Amino acid sequence: MFSVNNLDLRFGEKHLFKNISAQVYSGNRVGLVGVNGSGKSTLLKIMAGVSSTDDGVVSRPKYFSVGYLAQESDEFLSEKSLYDEAETAFSYLLELQREAAVLHDKMSEIDAESANFQKLLERQGEIQHQLDGSDIYAIRGKIEKVLIGLGFVQEDLEKPVSTFSGGWQMRLKLAKMLLEAPSLLLLDEPTNHLDLESLTWVEQFLRSYQGAMVIISHDRTFLDKATEFTWEISLGNLEVYKGNYSYYLKEKDERRAITQSAYDNQQAKIRQTMRFVERFRAKSTKAKQVQSRVKQLEKMDLIELENRNMQIKFSFPPAPPSGRDVLQIADLGKNYGGKPVFAGAEMMLHRGDKVAVVGVNGAGKSTFLKILAGEIKHDSGNIRQGANVEMSYFGQHQARELSSQFTVLETMVQGGEEMTITRTRSLLGAFLFRGDDVDKKVAVLSGGEKSRLALAKMIATPANCMLLDEPTNHLDMSSQEVLQEAMAQYDGTIIVVSHNRYFLDRFVNKVLEVKNGSITLYEGNVAEYLRKQELLRLLEQEKKEKGNGGGSGAEKLIPPESKDGRRERKRLEANRRQERSRLVGSWLKKVNEAEKRVELLEKQKENLEIRMADPDLYSDENGWAEAGKEYDRCKRHLERWYDKWETAQGKIEEVDAALESK
Repeated sequence: MFSVNNLDLRFGEKHLFKNISAQVYSGNRVGLVGVNGSGKSTLLKIMAGVSSTDDGVVSRPKYFSVGYLAQESDEFLSEKSLYDEAETAFSYLLELQREAAVLHDKMSEIDAESANFQKLLERQGEIQHQLDGSDIYAIRGKIEKVLIGLGFVQEDLEKPVSTFSGGWQMRLKLAKMLLEAPSLLLLDEPTNHLDLESLTWVEQFLRSYQGAMVIISHDRTFLDKATEFTWEISLGNLEVYKGNYSYYLKEKDERRAITQSAYDNQQAKIRQTMRFVERFRAKSTKAKQVQSRVKQLEKMDLIELENRNMQIKFSFPPAPPSGRDVLQIADLGKNYGGKPVFAGAEMMLHRGDKVAVVGVNGAGKSTFLKILAGEIKHDSGNIRQGANVEMSYFGQHQARELSSQFTVLETMVQGGEEMTITRTRSLLGAFLFRGDDVDKKVAVLSGGEKSRLALAKMIATPANCMLLDEPTNHLDMSSQEVLQEAMAQYDGTIIVVSHNRYFLDRFVNKVLEVKNGSITLYEGNVAEYLRKQELLRLLEQEKKEKGNGGGSGAEKLIPPESKDGRRERKRLEANRRQERSRLVGSWLKKVNEAEKRVELLEKQKENLEIRMADPDLYSDENGWAEAGKEYDRCKRHLERWYDKWETAQGKIEEVDAALESK
């Protein structure tokens, strides 16, 4: 067991951690969540030993190894090849192998009957025992599997590490950590540098990972699939939730309602006590009772409530009217250094279309967006904008283009001359720049603050076609959800590059895939696109097994819109539905029963909370005691039915995961 014990930490007047404690057991998968600035990364650094703390705060068994992947870190300057650098994850085993070779040579030179020979033989036996249990002879296969799973190609293996960009080097660091397989993985935003394909691979890899892990991520889908516990840091405290992120959200609402009720009750008691003190302060006959009430107030542990207003709240300005046809692309192509990025792209977008652009890193997603925005020129083909189309562009590195000499307010005024100062301040307030924050120089802002400012600057000017490249970077999940809702309500056209599936699925109606030098448009959201890709992969595999295959990609075997493809997909989907129904039928009944019970009990609990929040109930001692007992009983029953629901739902998810892996 790895544990954090009574961690107390202040930064100036801010109490970051208030004597928090937590434990990680073997095999635990924990998602660490909280608003930006709550201390998530700091806690991970303390757990990793990167940031020091008092003795005894962090404890772990001697055999318990810890691996830590920071959100940002220095680049490799190594001239080793990609493969050789990844191989250093097995440096201990490789050193044992070298020692075994040295021992073998020494033993061949001395008398087999000597005492020294026996010592060498014993040591060789120890080493061989460790090597036999380590799969050292499968190292190359493991390394290639992980590197290729993370998006590298075979040709990359011999390239010097220093030739890779920062994002690819972060993938290498993640690869080394997965290969080292420590007892506890501490991952700070591991998905930041991954594309959709690599992200899916990491999810599958972590499902079978034998060790424990604590993960910080702003990707809700990733947390839902990779974790089974959630730690929330809020107001300096750490709360543990026995479920993934979606479970945490539901349970948090329950706990918030209880906390709100307790807060209201406490405030009512404080007001009642203060009225007594004020009323009888001057009466000598009541002096003892007054002092007693004052001491009660001083000893009271005040309940704190989260500030739920500290999140982005905004909507995009109404999109100026445009023609029905917004964007027409014909035979579009782009080359870099004589090599084609993509060619022959054809696409027609209409008013109100919301398109997710997906593809592996380096496929050309950002290049495509920059061409549409006029940032760079295409080499062939045509782009025709419709009538009255007004574009706005938010680039992946747009924050870097902000002038460091201006303040936050001056930056906004520069970008939206038609906005009044009052409206500008309101917009900045929605993006968490409040009070004196608007007078900060851009130079002193953090990366996340710059990103929020750049996004606010972009939406200040009305447009009817928005181009956005990774707009959710540096936004916490509550902010992402507000941005997501604003995009769903936006009446213009959106083209967005992002690997955040949950964020995209709420509003996109088309997916544009950039892959192998071509661009293909699919109907539906990202979840539907991924299902189509899986079906195409299964079809390709099935055809190869029958001896009719040989194509290089499923999309060549059966085009996305062909009749054969649709018929085959329907057949596979029907078979999968039948198999699922057979496997989960009994568990679905249990889920439905649990949901009905939970709904009734939640209603009872809500009525009890309303009743207990009534200050008049305090004067009725029997009524208060009876309500308290009834509330406790209702809560116990609710927890029991939640457990039953969670068990049944878990069984259904296990079946679904098994079906997906087929």
